[in-house]
Amino acid sequence: MECIVHFTVGHRAAPKRLRGLIFVKAGEKPDAEQLLRMFEGMGYKVVPDAHDPLLFRPTGNTATYTYIRVNELDVGEERYTEDTNLKMLLNELLPKQRTGL
Repeated sequence: MECIVHFTVGHRAAPKRLRGLIFVKAGEKPDAEQLLRMFEGMGYKVVPDAHDPLLFRPTGNTATYTYIRVNELDVGEERYTEDTNLKMLLNELLPKQRTGL
C-alpha cells in the first residue's frame, strides 16, 4: 500500500512543502527507518530528533536546510472536511424550500 508523506523542509530563505512516497503493508504507517531511507533517497541526510518523532535534523554543516518536519502520513484513509465555500454556493443556487402550508 502507498503512503504519501507530506513534509516541510525548513530552508533558511523560506520553508518548502514537499511530498514523498513510501510503500507499507495495509493498515500500517511508515516507521522512522523508512522515513530516513525516503529522505536519503531524496538527497536529505537527516537523523530523527530525540524529542519529536516527526522532526528530523540535518547531519552535517553543509546542509542548506535546518529541519524536516513530517506534517501528514496519507495512507488512503478517507477523511472528511467540510467545504464551507461550496456549501455557501449551493445554498445560494438551490431553490429555497418553503415550510408551512
